[in-house]
Amino acid sequence: MKKLVILGSGTGGTIIAGKMRKILPETQWDITIIDRDWQHHYQPGWLFIPFGIYTAADCVKPKVKYIPPGVNFVLDDITAIDPTKKEVQTKRDTYPYDWLVIATGCRIMPAEVEGMAEGMGGNIHNFYSQEGAVALCDKLKYFDKGRVVINIAELPFKCPVAPLEFAFMADWYFSVNGVRKNIEIELVTPLGAAFTKPVAAGILGHICEQKNIKVTTNYQIAQVEGEKKIIKSYGGEEVPYDLLVAIPPNFGAQCIIDSGMGDPMGYMDTDHHTLKAKNFDHIYVIGDAANVPTSKAGAVAHYEADTIIKNLQREIDGQPPLPDYDGHAT
Repeated sequence: MKKLVILGSGTGGTIIAGKMRKILPETQWDITIIDRDWQHHYQPGWLFIPFGIYTAADCVKPKVKYIPPGVNFVLDDITAIDPTKKEVQTKRDTYPYDWLVIATGCRIMPAEVEGMAEGMGGNIHNFYSQEGAVALCDKLKYFDKGRVVINIAELPFKCPVAPLEFAFMADWYFSVNGVRKNIEIELVTPLGAAFTKPVAAGILGHICEQKNIKVTTNYQIAQVEGEKKIIKSYGGEEVPYDLLVAIPPNFGAQCIIDSGMGDPMGYMDTDHHTLKAKNFDHIYVIGDAANVPTSKAGAVAHYEADTIIKNLQREIDGQPPLPDYDGHAT
């Protein structure tokens, strides 16, 4: 029995499991998906939790609901990958593979910015985790005066438009609550404009002006001084805040770092067009785990999945993979 092992049951891993189960005969292929969490989080929903539009319960479903029959779901922590032996190690077992799909995603790392982790939950919050979004909801509920600073620490990070969406929703939320006139909103970004794409950046920047949202560009955060309630750049520029909504650095999975397979931030070096791991055989990479220069978002994983499914099938049939992925994102 040949084995396809998929690491991670987020958007990318779940799509690969479902579609490959339809392609590979169950009498010949065993498909296993490994994840440490039984809950599927609808991550775009986290953006709505701070404003009371969604609750945490609205954004959570059991992962088994989306994993098709004929796919083994293993609930365990992935500790290491050995590409030479072609096996995955978890806390409780070892899983050999013929083909491996890495869909381990990425995570926020506030400790990478001096002072950020120490202040998290006080006057520093985030909406890039369920717990963070819930805590931010509690903070915003009675926030009626002061400076709200939304800071993007560095690239890459999940969903490039989300910080702007948060700023626009904050403008709406404070307006509805009748306190917008007492609140300053500022987006502080390492980008040279409000967004990554020039045409969209111009339009979105104009909307920020209309909504009286200040945009501070080319800002490279170096540290947070929680007691003074300021952020500092490497160039010495200071931005004061009363509430800091942080988009911390994003890193890949710890098991990728511990296995010596990724870059220093834990992202897999991935062929940008075939989506194969560059330095390891019989491995494909999907979604946030890859260093492909496109958005880290669920829509991207959907498009990448089509290329990976086609190329897995081709290689299993003895054919070379095709460089079909063009970086497409919605």
